[in-house]
Amino acid sequence: MKYLIVGLGNIGWEYKDTRHNAGFRMVDAFAESINAQFSENRYGAVADGRIKNAQVVLLKPNTFMNLSGNAVRYWMQIEKIPIENLLILVDDISLPFGTLRLRGQGSAGGHNGLKSIESCIQAQNYARLKFGIGSNFARGQQIDYVLGAWDEDEEKHMPELLKTTTDIIASFCLQGLPRTMTQYNNFKLQTNDTPR
Repeated sequence: MKYLIVGLGNIGWEYKDTRHNAGFRMVDAFAESINAQFSENRYGAVADGRIKNAQVVLLKPNTFMNLSGNAVRYWMQIEKIPIENLLILVDDISLPFGTLRLRGQGSAGGHNGLKSIESCIQAQNYARLKFGIGSNFARGQQIDYVLGAWDEDEEKHMPELLKTTTDIIASFCLQGLPRTMTQYNNFKLQTNDTPR
């Protein structure tokens, strides 16, 4: 089986450690876990790898967020990957920081990357792993917040969160969407102020 795992983000060093690039962080962490190396290719940076009996194609589109669908459509066609084997890794302001949510379908929810994908592949029934970035911003400050860097406390928790997203991606490829959702969709980051 072959899977296309796509991390959404914006290219350029100025966006590297921003909340909106959580998708890039997730796919980079997964690539590292399977020793896959990215190289520049058409529509983005691409890496090939394996996890047990699953072949994976990893993609970081270089089209900027609002045109991500062009890269997704191209690599689905080139690699002949069915929609049920597509997984999009994306940030989500509607989820609190530290929340990870896997879904098999849904609307774009105002996210420009997901809107572009939906438009290009003409479907909403593709899997997406949402990385909660929270919504701790004043009215009118959403763009600055999303394109802002993680704060020190958030960055401190990133290793644990990225380890979990790597496990979720691997499970999606090896066990499938329903079992992975059952196993991981109650994940909540444990912090010192989180009741246990």
